[in-house]
Amino acid sequence: MKLKPLSDQVMVNVGASSGIGLATARRAAAAGARVVLAARNSDALDEAVVAIRNKGGEATALDLDIADEGSAERLLAYALDRYGRVDTWVNDAAAAIFARVEDVSLAEHRRVFDVGYFGLVDASLVAIGHLRKEGGALINIGSVLSNRAIPLQGPYCAMKAAVMQFTDALRMELEQEGAPISVTLIKPAAIDTMYPEHARNKLDRHARLPQPLYDAELVAKAICFAAQTPRRTLVVGGGGLALTTLAPALPRLADKGMVLVGGEASQTTDVPPAPGTSDNLFEPRRDGRVEGNQEPFKRRTSLYLEAQMHPYATAAVLSSMAAGALFLWAREESRDIGTEEAKRRIRAAGMS
Repeated sequence: MKLKPLSDQVMVNVGASSGIGLATARRAAAAGARVVLAARNSDALDEAVVAIRNKGGEATALDLDIADEGSAERLLAYALDRYGRVDTWVNDAAAAIFARVEDVSLAEHRRVFDVGYFGLVDASLVAIGHLRKEGGALINIGSVLSNRAIPLQGPYCAMKAAVMQFTDALRMELEQEGAPISVTLIKPAAIDTMYPEHARNKLDRHARLPQPLYDAELVAKAICFAAQTPRRTLVVGGGGLALTTLAPALPRLADKGMVLVGGEASQTTDVPPAPGTSDNLFEPRRDGRVEGNQEPFKRRTSLYLEAQMHPYATAAVLSSMAAGALFLWAREESRDIGTEEAKRRIRAAGMS
């Protein structure tokens, strides 16, 4: 399947008023894509569009709640009216809660799913209805928590697990019919965004994400790569490698590990949310930033992501390293064998 370069694309980005969505819109626009931003906060969207245009990019925005019935159809119609087509559709909207599962009401649980799952499902189906015509990419944002739950974020983990299974099923069905659509699931590890500020928090202290944290630009890089290069899944951050591979294979051990690293001590902080940002579960709050306000240490590179994006180059490098190591080992072995043989001859000649 061949996808257009970003410079020739129209990209729709749902959940683009902050965090990963905003970073992706900026990155895609800088590469020449025409971007359509969607989220609930009209002020933040307007600021993002102005900033993109001031840097020479092309962008427009529509404020909506993707959980509302008909929002996805309205967004597609808006994008087609502005640019005539859509080449990549990114679903990044989500809502979250920090709380014990028993402390989450059914209405709150439903809201997490209405935004992050049912909104994504509706948008995905609307997107593929258009993408079938000329081809393109559907990119859904899951999480490493799709594979492995963490305490105190139960509804979010359940929602992201549903996103993973839906995306996988949709991909298989599209492949079976031969549809010209690339379907990618991006699984970020913990990312430095406004997520802890925006989440509803029922813990005794302010919420945070456990280390290690990664730069949101890495996820934006993965999304823009998948918009041009078909990939089934991309995990962002080596910290998520164990969660997506080892943890499902060793569930009981993983349970104990997640309790240790995902307890309340590692998911709380003394740093409060910025004014006006907390709890956007049912209503939009102030956003417009990519990073959170806690200024944690974060990693700006991910060798694991690079390996997934460039598997052949990675295999060549690893093969070269293995060959070099084997050569050095063989040379050392030869030297040792020669040394031992010389000692044997000396002893045999009665010279030692």
